[in-house]
Order: sequence, then C-alpha cells, then structure tokens
Amino acid sequence: MLSIGALTLQSPLIAAPLAGYSDLAFRLLCREYGAGLCYSEMISCHGLVRHQASTLELLQTVPAERPVIMQLFGAEPEVMGAAAEILAERPIDGIDINMGCPVKKVVKKGAGAALMRDPARAAAVIRAVVKATSLPVTVKIRAGWNHQTLNAPAFARMIADCGGAAVTVHGRTWSAGFSGEADLGVIAAVKQAVAIPVIGNGDVKSWQGARAMMAATGCDGVMIGRGALGAPWIFAPDLPVCPPLPERLAAARRHLALIRQYHPGHHPARVANQLGRYFKTVSGGAGIRKKIYELASLDQLEQLLAHYQQEHISS
Repeated sequence: MLSIGALTLQSPLIAAPLAGYSDLAFRLLCREYGAGLCYSEMISCHGLVRHQASTLELLQTVPAERPVIMQLFGAEPEVMGAAAEILAERPIDGIDINMGCPVKKVVKKGAGAALMRDPARAAAVIRAVVKATSLPVTVKIRAGWNHQTLNAPAFARMIADCGGAAVTVHGRTWSAGFSGEADLGVIAAVKQAVAIPVIGNGDVKSWQGARAMMAATGCDGVMIGRGALGAPWIFAPDLPVCPPLPERLAAARRHLALIRQYHPGHHPARVANQLGRYFKTVSGGAGIRKKIYELASLDQLEQLLAHYQQEHISS
C-alpha cells in the first residue's frame, strides 16, 4: 500500500502527467482500469495566476477520478506559491511540482529539469508551494541534468527537507531525453537516500514490469507514462499485456465516450491520435488506424469503431 501524506492508494501504480494526453477522460479511463492515482497535465503557474482560459481547462475534474494530483510547473517561488493557493481551493488531493520536464521551451525558462541545476531555487519553489497549501506536495525529477551530474539522491534529500511528501524519479537525465534505458540504479539510490515515498518512472510497459521495477529498486510505487497510451489495461494485473482486437475496440470506444462527455471540443486530430494508439501491434490494427486518421469528426470516429466491433462480433 502506497501512502502520500494522508492519502492512501489502493494500487501503487500511478498514471503520469503527459502533456496533450492526461486530460480528464484519459485519467478516468486509467482509474477504471485500476490506476491508484492520476496526475494532471503540466499546468503553468503563470497561466493559472492570470486565469488564462486554456490553463483553467486543465483543472477539470470530477469526484469519480479522485484521488488526483495536479502538476504545476514554473521557476519563480512567489508565482508558484500563488498558483498553489489557487489549486488548493479545487477538489484535488495533492500538488506536484515538475522538476523533470526535458522540453526545451520549459527548460529555457528555468523550469522543469532546469531546476535540477539550481537546487537553491528549487528549494525555494518547494517551500513556497508547501507553505501555500495543506495538501501533500510531491516533486517529479530526473536522474540529473546529464551523466556527469547524477544528483537525484541529494536533490531528493533536499525535497524531503523542504517538506515534500513524495518524490518521483525518472531514471534518465535531461540530456538523455527519452533515449536509452532508464537507470534503475538511480531510482534505488534515491530510495536509499530518503524516508519519504519514492515513485519510480521510466520504460514500464506492463503491470509485471512495474512490479519488477519495485522489486529491483525498492521504490514504493511506479508511475507509468508512455506505456499507458493506447493501453490503459497496463494498470490491471489480470489483463494481458497485448489484448486481442475486441478488448482494444472496447477500450477505445470507452475512451471516446469519455472524451465526448467531458471534452466535446477536442480537435478530431487530437482524438484520432489518442485512439489510433489502441491498434498498434495487433493483427488488422494498421487498417483501423489508417481509417481513424482520415476521419474529421467524433461522430465518424464512433461510427467507425462501432462498425469494427459489430463486424468482429458477427464474424
């Protein structure tokens, strides 16, 4: 059982914050398949304090998805604190600070993984957020900036000293991006360095893989990002890693139903990108994906998936 502050999770597997994917519909789907907790997409502290409409949309939540943690990014302690105060008024269960995003436009502003090069500023940010809320504050980091500066263990100690309730460690450096393999040794070293819960992250492609990461590193939980895209069953211990087409169609239709309920304004291209992922590595999937990408409305997407599901039932 994984506990973060006063929050106790029913499963140690957590859905990661993924920009452009971790909207309410996706989070609800992951929870339905067994995720113990979901993180929101990255939320700009500046967008939040300025009440920008596009930022406020990211705060959408419903009771059915709880527990949920909203993730903030930014590099100015006072702005991050103000943003945390706004978030704390929402019906959420925690606030995460992104200190691991490798995207250049984020790093260029001193946020995301750039904060791992500036522990003093990172500490000030964490203290400001902790001071602004009674909710548990977690931090997501990387192994370090590059392979010459693998400072995750020391950085995690700083997080704990500043009041962080848990730390998530992606086992790659900023310079590695998403190339190579996640370093389990770094995750294990962080676990040895701190008493707060440690959540491992990187390269997990199955429920079994998540348990293997926990066994190898001693981490308390596992955060799954890219491995859950088009595969929310990754959070279910009793489902196959590569389910057959009928199960994929059912999952895609459920995902689309949630999108239509909560995000009817999503651009069809974004939805097609999400749904097309369900049909990778399965016989007949390439043809379905091709047709999905050709459609121009959510109604057409629903009709296509219903057609394939009925066709499969009839065959």
